[in-house]
Amino acid sequence: MQLEFTHHQSAHCENGVASNLLRNKGIEISESMVFGLGSGLFFVYLPFIKVNHAPAVSYRPLPGLIFNRVAKRLKIKVKRIKFYDKSKAQLVLEQNLENDIPSGLQVGVYHLTYFPDEYKFHFNAHNLVVYGKEGQEFLVSDPVMEQVTRLTERDLERVRFAKGAFAPKGQIYYPTFIPEQIDWEGAIKKAIKKTCNDMLAPVPIIGVRGMRMVAKSILKWPKKHGVRKANHYLAQMVRMQEEIGTGGGGFRFIYAAFLQEASVKLNNPTLNDLSIEMTRIGDLWRDFAVEAARVYKKRSNQDDVYKVLSDLLLDLADLEEQFFKKLKKAV
Repeated sequence: MQLEFTHHQSAHCENGVASNLLRNKGIEISESMVFGLGSGLFFVYLPFIKVNHAPAVSYRPLPGLIFNRVAKRLKIKVKRIKFYDKSKAQLVLEQNLENDIPSGLQVGVYHLTYFPDEYKFHFNAHNLVVYGKEGQEFLVSDPVMEQVTRLTERDLERVRFAKGAFAPKGQIYYPTFIPEQIDWEGAIKKAIKKTCNDMLAPVPIIGVRGMRMVAKSILKWPKKHGVRKANHYLAQMVRMQEEIGTGGGGFRFIYAAFLQEASVKLNNPTLNDLSIEMTRIGDLWRDFAVEAARVYKKRSNQDDVYKVLSDLLLDLADLEEQFFKKLKKAV
């Protein structure tokens, strides 16, 4: 049993699953448009929550929010179900396949058998699509993989019911209603305003203020926790930025592509200019990641390395504050 489904590789799993599921329903929507419409660009610093024994830093909203926001803004209906009963979770998935419904799943990464070992760790907010079953194997479209793959019944159940933070609980989701007409202009404007409000929020742990809080914390980490732990904190921050769904720099590049598409749909050349500016900011995020990696790998030859990193992040916060103020005015 294999449904008609086209696999498109993407940079980020939730964007890719949303784009692939909606394309399957006849809506031509790119990964970048999904990310932008879902107000996926975000920053939050949660020092009171530890992820892999380091303060939590996130460059995106909570899992599921991007697709939910896209659906709301495009007037699409999406059904989501979580389960406590593993057998019921599999039954619903197989019923969907019998009814020609490719289904998005939230899963844990650690036990994905087709993932390279270096990318396996306890992260439960990954997304993929199951679009068929042959024998005892489910056919899987994981948007971060170049080609489609497969998981056995046992392996799929294991990742659907992974334990820990953001436990997926067998979550399955799929679109149930697509409108005949879509108000792209209204949806894009609402999405951009939401992103600007998030990044300029008057809350110390969110947006550009959150970035400044991290920058100040970087200066304190070596004295407060010792160099070894401070470097572990930096490593985790870079991992969340560069490896987990593209994070800081990569998300800026995706958002820049969204602004370029939005410029055409809204006939607003200013958005294209801002797209170029956001690409430059993304490059600077990558520079920050490289400098941080040199520090925790003990390859930096700069004096006062933590001050250098703090200053880089403060500069990024200033640039992004100016950027989002201009973007808000542009729509």
